[in-house]
Amino acid sequence: SSGINAEYGYRNKLKYFAFLRKRMNSNPSHGPFHFRAPSKILWRTIRGMIPHKTQRGMEALNRLKVFEGIPAPYDKTKRMVIPSALRVLRLKPGRRYASVGRISREVGWKYGDIVDKLETKRKEKSAAYFEAKKKLNALKAKAEAGA
Repeated sequence: SSGINAEYGYRNKLKYFAFLRKRMNSNPSHGPFHFRAPSKILWRTIRGMIPHKTQRGMEALNRLKVFEGIPAPYDKTKRMVIPSALRVLRLKPGRRYASVGRISREVGWKYGDIVDKLETKRKEKSAAYFEAKKKLNALKAKAEAGA
């Protein structure tokens, strides 16, 4: 989720800092909770779009799963691309944007480097698996052509 883009990087950072200032004066542990992780920022944004105080909304929110990077059970599943959500189609050329991950790091999220390291490791493993799969498919094709 740290790869999610938001238009107007600096302005969004200022908006998030304004949100951080909002708190319950008498007891901040009651007040609005300010998540720093990109996945939790996305989760809260989606919660704002859902009637989360109704039973139906609560069930929908419980079905939503957000993660930093791609964890173990989901790294094997096929990724989907939503064309209508692509940055090149949504933003005008030359528009400034910022990733939610960058904004998170600037407001105090400490685990960006760890997530980046784990994602690099996952991508290397995935690339090795894909190469092995390509070789296997080539052998299968060769065997089918010979048979």
